Amino acid sequence: MYADFAVREARGISPTYERLSLSVAGDEEILALLDTLPSAKRQPNLLFGVVRFLGGPVGEPAAFRDFTVANWPAVEAGLRTRATQTNEDGRCALLLPVLASLRQPLALLEVGTAAGLGLHPDRYSYRYDGHLLGSSGPILDCALTGTAPPTRLPEVAWRAGLDLNPLDITDPGDLAWLEALIWPEHSHRRDRLRAAAAIAAAHPPMLTRGDLTEELLPLAARAPADATLVVFHTSVLYQVPQARRAAFVDLVRELPGHWIAVEGPDVLAYEGLPPPPDQALHNVLALDGRPLAWTRAHGQAMAWFA
Repeated sequence: MYADFAVREARGISPTYERLSLSVAGDEEILALLDTLPSAKRQPNLLFGVVRFLGGPVGEPAAFRDFTVANWPAVEAGLRTRATQTNEDGRCALLLPVLASLRQPLALLEVGTAAGLGLHPDRYSYRYDGHLLGSSGPILDCALTGTAPPTRLPEVAWRAGLDLNPLDITDPGDLAWLEALIWPEHSHRRDRLRAAAAIAAAHPPMLTRGDLTEELLPLAARAPADATLVVFHTSVLYQVPQARRAAFVDLVRELPGHWIAVEGPDVLAYEGLPPPPDQALHNVLALDGRPLAWTRAHGQAMAWFA
């Protein structure tokens, strides 16, 4: 897992996390400690985020190792109680081409919403290569190939989020956790997070605590009837056990409106996918179960299928 993360996710994007991942991959003591945890709690993003949240060093593998081993009880507690709720507003750039194409206005329901930053696609600005859209909020950059950039922002009449542990963007501890999940070199993402947090604090969406299979239908029923319901999620279902994942897919397919998914091809499987653009990790953007594009994890690029 750590060697794969180093090569497919961190390489060329975060030299710090590439070094750390390769170091952990060969460290029998840390691997043995991680092996005492459930599989979902061993992932690199979560370990690195917890250590940073606790004030530990990540710049040098040796210092990271010493801190992690010496403070394992606190690290273990963080790993067991927290989740990788990376609330990446940049992923809205992946959603926008689909959102802009649907009948307006929209009723947005985000599954795995964290602090709800993904519920404000109408309040951000976007730059697809040289094409700028919007005039407020943080600018979300995305390299787009295979289709024309969208020409309008969505109209949002209602917005709600569902999460097992919704975060309060006005709580300093919750905001600090979101910042700890941003990779060390990505200062632009930290700046965007703070700008998006200010928007969410000024316009708080309705966030509901609950399981995605139990609360989805009651929450969706609260959407206004004259708006197009859009249920969406980005890099969420990999944390959901397979049986509940399948149950969620069955539920969301029954709802009126539309379903947008941005998940790994090993999480939601599609037949006949073209090869990804390169060997890096890519997710698949899909509308109502139909795959449309390869996407990068933080919304930095997307390649639409021909």
